Amino acid sequence: MSQEFEGNRFMSTSLNNDNVEEQTEVKLRPQNFSEFIGQKNIVENISIMVDSAKIRESALDHILLSGPPGLGKTSLAYLISGAVGSQLHVISGPAIEKKGDLAAILTNLNKGDILFIDEIHRLHISVEEILYSAMEDFRLDLVIGQGHAARTMQIDVSPFTLVGATTRSGLLSNPLRDRFIAQFHYDFYEPHEIKQIIELNSKKLNLEIENEAALLAAHCSRGTPRIANRILRRVRDFSLVNKTSLIAVDEVKNSLRLMQIDEFGLDRMDRKILSTIRDFFGGGPVGIESLCATLSEERGTLEDVYEPFLLKDGFLRRTPRGRELTDKALEHLSKSDS
Repeated sequence: MSQEFEGNRFMSTSLNNDNVEEQTEVKLRPQNFSEFIGQKNIVENISIMVDSAKIRESALDHILLSGPPGLGKTSLAYLISGAVGSQLHVISGPAIEKKGDLAAILTNLNKGDILFIDEIHRLHISVEEILYSAMEDFRLDLVIGQGHAARTMQIDVSPFTLVGATTRSGLLSNPLRDRFIAQFHYDFYEPHEIKQIIELNSKKLNLEIENEAALLAAHCSRGTPRIANRILRRVRDFSLVNKTSLIAVDEVKNSLRLMQIDEFGLDRMDRKILSTIRDFFGGGPVGIESLCATLSEERGTLEDVYEPFLLKDGFLRRTPRGRELTDKALEHLSKSDS
């Protein structure tokens, strides 16, 4: 069951049976904490918090999950909801445009419900302020009217748990960040963890994959389960078309070639970023605004989606004067050109 916000109320919508992609995405999500591979410290901490909340018979403490996209923040929110036996309400921060929207959401929550706000750093500050009293005292402090006729109204809300997800925790205001009792940061997954995820999800898709094939896919997944699942689903297409029951290295290589992913896990846009810095800016340093203008890409997309992996794997450096290529990036580009 998924939740979507419409006007001033929540609408519960069942998964559309015709939407195969959405069904597959849900199917590949871990079903319990023991099935959640990687991020061991985060899972252990949250498991203890869930058990404690059950013993105390009270709402789970508010949780902030931060880190690059595709690492499993939404999946963990689903697991938390299932573990405490409550309903999960999912909404994106930018979708909440007015105070009344958030007030309507909060007043419709039942005791113990989980409210998951994705991209919580993109909440408008005036909307964000509604959360302060709601998170601390389970109460809404609203101002009705204007000028001399203005008055304050207090509305109680059911004890709930806010799970916030952000790719840029630095953009959260201090008052909001401080109200999260538990704050966890996701790291990129190790190749052996991604390999375990691929092998587990292969079974869910009724596929059999060779050890070397799973390892190759894992090394090209940028330490990100979402990308690993994307590769796996493309491999599944190859197996269906070629009527093969066992996924071998060749199927994975063909899938990666069509997805324009190289042996380091870099896709077309990654290579375009690196080649642009080399060809237009002499390898750097280059300011982020100049780079965005040349690429015709938004700054947030570069900083949230592409840069974390390029920085982590040593293709890119941040300096006081801007971004610049490393020797590893230059060597990789020269190989790609040849």
